[in-house]
Amino acid sequence: MKRSIAALAAAAIFIASSGVAVSAQSGADEAALIAKAKKIHADAITLDTHNDINTSNFTDKVNYTQDLPNQVNLPKMRQGGLDVSWMIVYTGQGELTEDGYKKAYDNAIDKFDAIHRLTEKIAPDKIELALTSNDVRRIVKSGKLVAMIGVENAYPVGTDLSRIKMFSDRGARYMSLAHNGHSQLADSNTGEADGKWLHNGLSDLGKKAIVEMNKWGIMIDVSHPSKQSNLQAIALSRAPVLASHSGARALCDHSRNLDDEQLEAIRKNGGVVQAVAFRSYVSKEKSELRAAKSTEIMKDLAAAEGFKMLDRADAMKLPADERAAYQQKAQAFRTKVNPIVKERLKDAAPDVNVKDFVNHIDYLVKKIGIDHVGISSDFDGGGGVEGWDSAAETFNVTLELVRRGYTKQQIEKLWSGNLLRVLDQVQKVAKKMQSEK
Repeated sequence: MKRSIAALAAAAIFIASSGVAVSAQSGADEAALIAKAKKIHADAITLDTHNDINTSNFTDKVNYTQDLPNQVNLPKMRQGGLDVSWMIVYTGQGELTEDGYKKAYDNAIDKFDAIHRLTEKIAPDKIELALTSNDVRRIVKSGKLVAMIGVENAYPVGTDLSRIKMFSDRGARYMSLAHNGHSQLADSNTGEADGKWLHNGLSDLGKKAIVEMNKWGIMIDVSHPSKQSNLQAIALSRAPVLASHSGARALCDHSRNLDDEQLEAIRKNGGVVQAVAFRSYVSKEKSELRAAKSTEIMKDLAAAEGFKMLDRADAMKLPADERAAYQQKAQAFRTKVNPIVKERLKDAAPDVNVKDFVNHIDYLVKKIGIDHVGISSDFDGGGGVEGWDSAAETFNVTLELVRRGYTKQQIEKLWSGNLLRVLDQVQKVAKKMQSEK
C-alpha cells in the first residue's frame, strides 16, 4: 500500500465534524463508510492537474520539503494522500511584442528550472518528475511523490514554434494557448466581458501550434481560451485534449467554465475535463455573497479600530512608499481579524464547499461519461473550497465521492485513470507523427 491509511484520519474527522458532507447515518455506518473511503483513497493514484508555484519556494533554504504556508508542498501532499502534483509554468499575458515574448520566456524557464531543481537537487529522494503514465505508476510504487509539468499560457512561445519541442523536452505535458487576455496564438475567455476578439478563435500561428503540440506529445489545454478557440483546437487536434481546471457552465455561469457544446466536443474527441475546486467557478452565488459580506464585515472591524480600508483601485493610486506601507498594515489587520470574519460568515454567507465541488463532478459524469472527467484544485492560484483548501485535505474529495455511491473503479478513473489514458493517447499520436515524413 502506497501510504498509511491512518495518515488520513485527521481529514476524515474534519469532514465528519464540519457538516460539510455528513449524511444521516448511524455511528457504525459512518465509521464503515470512512474506512471504505480511506482504503480506496490509499489504493488510488491521486493526481491534481493544476497547482501553481512561486519560485521563491524552490531554494535551498525555503522549499517544498517544508510545510510552508502555501496550499501544496510535500508534507501537505503526504498528509492528504495526494500522489501527483502538476506544477504549473504560468505566465501572465503581456504585450504581443518581442520584448514581451522575451520576458515571458525568461519567466517560463525560471519556473521550469525551479521544478527540476526540486526533483533533481533539493529532494530527489522524496519527489520525482514524471513524463509518462508508466513513470507515474513506477514512482508511486517506489514510495515517492510525483511532479508533472503543465504550461499555463503559451505566450512564452512567442512566434518561435520550435519552443514547443523545447518545452516538451523540459517536461511539459500540457499547455494552454491563452490565459486571461488574448495571446498571439488564441483568444481568451476574457473576451466575453467586452466582446472584443483578436483572432475570432485561433490565429494562423495558433493553428500551427496545435500541430506542433500534437507532434511533441503536449496535451492541448482548453481551460482558459475562448469557446471559439477551444472548438477550433478540438477540431484540428489529432489527439485528445484536456481542460486542466474547469467547471460546468450549466452549474456556474462563468466564462472560465465549459458549456455543454464544448463538453460534448471534448467527449467526442476522447478528452477529459478536470473539474476545478475554485470557489467562484464552483458557485457564483455563494462566492459573490461571501466576498461581499466579508468586505462589509472587514470594513466594520477596521472602522472600529480606526483603520481605513481602501479599495484595490484606490490603494494602487498611492505613491509606491505609501502603498507598500498601507499593504503591510492591511495584511497585518486581515491576519488579526480573519478568525472573527470567518465566524461571522458562517450564517451570513456559508462557504463554497466540497459538496458544491462534487456537484460539478456529478454533472460532468452524467453529461459526458465517467471516462471523461477528472479532478483539479488550482491550489496556490486562487483555488480551494471548504473541506479541500489544501493538499492536506485531499482525502475529503474521495470521501464525498464514496458518499455519493461512486465505486472504487470509478474513483480511480476520476483521480488519475482518465487523465493518464489521455496522456498515453497523446504520446501515441506524437510518436506516429514524428515517424511521418
